[in-house]
Amino acid sequence: MLKAANPQRYEAEHDAQYPKSPFGQSLRQIAQLVKADVGLEIAFADVGGWDTHVNQGGATGQLANRLGDFAQSIAALVTDLGDRMDDVVIMTMSEFGRMAKQNGNGGTDHGHAGALFVIGGHVQGHKVHGKWPGLAPEQLNEGRDLALTTDFRAVFSEVVRKHLGATRTDALFPGFTGTATVGIV
Repeated sequence: MLKAANPQRYEAEHDAQYPKSPFGQSLRQIAQLVKADVGLEIAFADVGGWDTHVNQGGATGQLANRLGDFAQSIAALVTDLGDRMDDVVIMTMSEFGRMAKQNGNGGTDHGHAGALFVIGGHVQGHKVHGKWPGLAPEQLNEGRDLALTTDFRAVFSEVVRKHLGATRTDALFPGFTGTATVGIV
């Protein structure tokens, strides 16, 4: 089945334009596997370059460039998959957040909390789920980081249960007993 997919001949649909970056090309390969109907249920793509301890920039600069590639790559995947997005859920996350304020070197250091993006399928989109902790100094974790309000395992567990039909998520996250529904799917 994989040989029949022939990666060298894959052409994106709906005028989708994948960036030539490693992340863009990884998402292009995932789209190809989805459309080849090889039984793909879960795929993973990694994107680096988020350690912006110095000179991260604002609307332009290294952080803006990373975010641009990230957004263009995901937009291309969604566009390319078209109606197949009804059966696809895209989740993004980071293993760490960033500080709420820049450090003395014009960058940000590792933080406590971050954002997850969930797109597609039967996602209850167009809104922020969870609780916004605020940016006032007394609302920040240790006076510097966003406060964590939603455990990523709750989001992943909900998607695995409601989108993939899993009945046991304890095997995915041993020791995690959270069963609350976040309301994403």
